[in-house]
Amino acid sequence: MKEVYDVIVVGGGHAGVEACFVTSRLGLSTLLVTLNKRMIANMPCNPHIGGSAKGIVVREIDALGGLMGIAADHRPLQMKMLNTGKGPGVQCLRSQQDKEGYPAYVQSILEKTPNLDILEGEVKTVLQEEGVVKGVVVNGMTYLAKAVILTTGTYMNGRIISGRDVHPGGPDGEPPSLGLSEDLASMGISLVRLKTGTPPRLKKSTIDFSKAEIQLGSDEPLAFSFSTKTFTPLEKQLPCYLIYAGEKTINLVKDHLSESAVFDGTIQGIGPRYCPAFESKVTRFADKPRHQLFLEPEFEEGESIYLQGFSTGMPHEIQEEMVHSLPGLEHAEILKWAYQIEYDAIAANEFDETLQLKKIQGLYIAGQICGTSGYEEAAGLGLMAGINAARKIKGEKPFILKRNEAYIGVMIDDLVTKGTDEPYRLLSSRAEYRLLLRHDNADLRLMDYGHDLGLIDEEKYSQFKEKYAQIDKVIDILSTNNIPDREGLNAYFEEMGFPRTNDGKKGIELLKRPRFTYVRIAPLMGDLLKDYPLTPDQVLCLETKVKYEGYLIKEEKAAQSYLKEEHMVLPKDLDYLHMDGLRLEARQKLDAVRPSSIGQAGRIAGVNPADITILILNMKKERRL
Repeated sequence: MKEVYDVIVVGGGHAGVEACFVTSRLGLSTLLVTLNKRMIANMPCNPHIGGSAKGIVVREIDALGGLMGIAADHRPLQMKMLNTGKGPGVQCLRSQQDKEGYPAYVQSILEKTPNLDILEGEVKTVLQEEGVVKGVVVNGMTYLAKAVILTTGTYMNGRIISGRDVHPGGPDGEPPSLGLSEDLASMGISLVRLKTGTPPRLKKSTIDFSKAEIQLGSDEPLAFSFSTKTFTPLEKQLPCYLIYAGEKTINLVKDHLSESAVFDGTIQGIGPRYCPAFESKVTRFADKPRHQLFLEPEFEEGESIYLQGFSTGMPHEIQEEMVHSLPGLEHAEILKWAYQIEYDAIAANEFDETLQLKKIQGLYIAGQICGTSGYEEAAGLGLMAGINAARKIKGEKPFILKRNEAYIGVMIDDLVTKGTDEPYRLLSSRAEYRLLLRHDNADLRLMDYGHDLGLIDEEKYSQFKEKYAQIDKVIDILSTNNIPDREGLNAYFEEMGFPRTNDGKKGIELLKRPRFTYVRIAPLMGDLLKDYPLTPDQVLCLETKVKYEGYLIKEEKAAQSYLKEEHMVLPKDLDYLHMDGLRLEARQKLDAVRPSSIGQAGRIAGVNPADITILILNMKKERRL
């Protein structure tokens, strides 16, 4: 090990993986410090990647040159596109991963990555002088760096809670990180206490799956990474299963609410609204007669089944009764008890849109230490922290994604402007431009950036350019040519419930109609399209662009109004606390966040449109806007 690095990344979870991967690939000497090398890229909760909004984040990470999409495509247990019955703005990919295979693959990639060293150890102290980071202390040894990225996940002052069993600990039986919280607090950095939880794991051979509804994956060539060329066929994917917790389970939980750590005052941290303990669901949704649960495999070869949706803070003996009250689980053996975990995170007003702490130059954070939840959110933040740390070291402008460009941009903007008092989870409803932020166009939105940053190589970039050139050529052919196969056209019309026609029809006209598909229209074009075969991924891009053209234009216009406000830059040295006309709450909120633009100022909770008008007037008066 060297004693001096460009970047030191603390923590080997999904945020730390992306952060160290990007800085080392950008040519910076990087040290990854982790408590346990075997736990790099570990999945202590459900071993799945993707889902609502999250699946799109993984595509964005890949388009920018990150690792998660490639790793998720390596050997998934199941791949499935969600929300296919809904519009393209909410469709997203979800995969079930092997809890051992996924981290093993990521570790093998990092071990071969140039400019990257990996060190087992614990960081208790961050070194800084006059507000500038200098390095860290690991196991009593000093390592210097120009930038430090903290990605400690749920480890800082971690506390494991299962009913009356309460002890210090990190996820998956690992030790907690002790001392770093106190060191950060001594620098004047505000911390918050959060909590999350995980359900029990069950022995597969003791489950009666005949009482559950099978949930299969997809046989389509689905992938997170735009470079993936091989896919897992349906016959090699493992099924998941759906069951319901009904009256028996609900009444059992109600009878024992006072014994749950979630309700008896043991837990002080605030939990995630969208992934609550099961007993919280029972009380919050008291009118519901049943609740969905999923049985999902954790390993390709193994007995462990993850009981999705059944996180709990109940004592072990009550957990056992709860599990046995469920259909098909009457005799299920519990391999691992459910638990809740409390941990320290950094308050959202302490960092800016580059994920750098405002009080310590060169000190960045990413992942659950930012107040988020989820592997995908963590990976996206780690990627952005790594990029911005590298650019700061090189004297380059920060890289900031806007809300109309990426879900990653939505997430960071939400954290910085609105803050969070609970573990933040990305949802499609958080994005006001979600029709622009689709699964199919993540590369179109972001791969130019990835190439400019130096993270997308020429081969991948040229393939991206060729992909969309081919789509544009096909659209041009469909737009300028009538369908030559008239008999085939009329047969298709009759099949779709339309009368036969003698009029000429252009291919694009058909494709714009509901339920008409490119796969059926292309053969009707004769030889016109034979030189332009499209992949399923290209077909999805083409159909979305054509069928939703009017909606896309409308949303682009709305985004232009937003961009106008984003370009109205605010100086960093503004004295909001003494600004004439502003309400006291607005002064305090603006001073805490220090927004970079009028647009960002308008999104801060507690700042209303009248405050923005006064802010603009003050700026114009001082000729600073």
